[in-house]
Amino acid sequence: MQLLLAVCSLGALLTIINSLTIRVVKPRIEGKIAETICVLIPMRNEEANVDGVVSSVEGSTGLARFDFLILDDFSTDATAAKIESREISTVQGYPLPEGWLGKNWACWQLAQASNGEYLVFLDADVRLHPTAIASSIKKMKELRWDFISPYPRQIARSFLEHLFQPLLQWSWMASVPLRIAERFNINSMTIANGQFFIVKREAYFDIGGHEAIRGEVLDDLRLARTLVSGGYRGGVAEASSVAQCRMYENATDLVNGYTKSLWSAFGGLIGTLFTVLLLVATQILPFLLGVSGYAIGWLAYAITALSHGIAAARTKSSPANMFLHPLSAFLLIVLIFESIRRKSVGKLIWRERYLA
Repeated sequence: MQLLLAVCSLGALLTIINSLTIRVVKPRIEGKIAETICVLIPMRNEEANVDGVVSSVEGSTGLARFDFLILDDFSTDATAAKIESREISTVQGYPLPEGWLGKNWACWQLAQASNGEYLVFLDADVRLHPTAIASSIKKMKELRWDFISPYPRQIARSFLEHLFQPLLQWSWMASVPLRIAERFNINSMTIANGQFFIVKREAYFDIGGHEAIRGEVLDDLRLARTLVSGGYRGGVAEASSVAQCRMYENATDLVNGYTKSLWSAFGGLIGTLFTVLLLVATQILPFLLGVSGYAIGWLAYAITALSHGIAAARTKSSPANMFLHPLSAFLLIVLIFESIRRKSVGKLIWRERYLA
């Protein structure tokens, strides 16, 4: 039990350190970014998001020269018509080649059609503060980074979203020493979120861009780690003040969204089993010990709750996991095994496409 308490305390300590030292993108900018900027937005069945994301990007300030491109990836809804009504520059998408995943292929086509010195990859469900892009590039310049992943605030509305979405930030804030990863350019500790990702054009094409990760379901992490492996510098930044995203509109999309990638999230079978055991030990077992009458169980539970609360406060996300983390962890474990099951029977699906 002493070991359990120590592990929970270590996670909480790391969360505190990261919350105090994480790079932060703030909504302030003086002057304008002189380099050319190109915002690249892949879309598939995003009719509900076209107007919101386009208006968001069009409101950008602090940029001397910028444009944006949208690629409609063979949507089956009204996405194409919505894009056409906005009179936006578009890229004609080509059919998905063998060995590629849809988003990777769409991003690669967009990048090839662009001419910006900075490439800004943006998901359709992200909404930006007017200075978001300029402030993020300013932070890149201050740090002499070649890429940056400004992590948006994750919007949660349904009960299931409140349970799951805060786990995104908490998972790396409680397990990765961010400043050490930055200082020593450690590939395996590099964190990124493809919802909002900015990279210098030269660095992107030098490492092969999305073509180098064509079949990777965790495209954001793989792209960032490929950049680090190529000698380029960058990392994650807390950007809840300049960007926000509601990833899933309903429970079905949330389940499909997580199961499409959880099977590959932990580096193979051994990593997956270790993660599951760690979740059980630090998120579920303390609560079970507490209700069984062990005071040390409640202490471990309280320490872990503090970790979730700090991560939520730092990233302006839902605080529900502060006390409901045992339930969140249990449901996450269920989705991990469901993801593995779907992968084994070829039932992984996203945006009406089956994933190999």
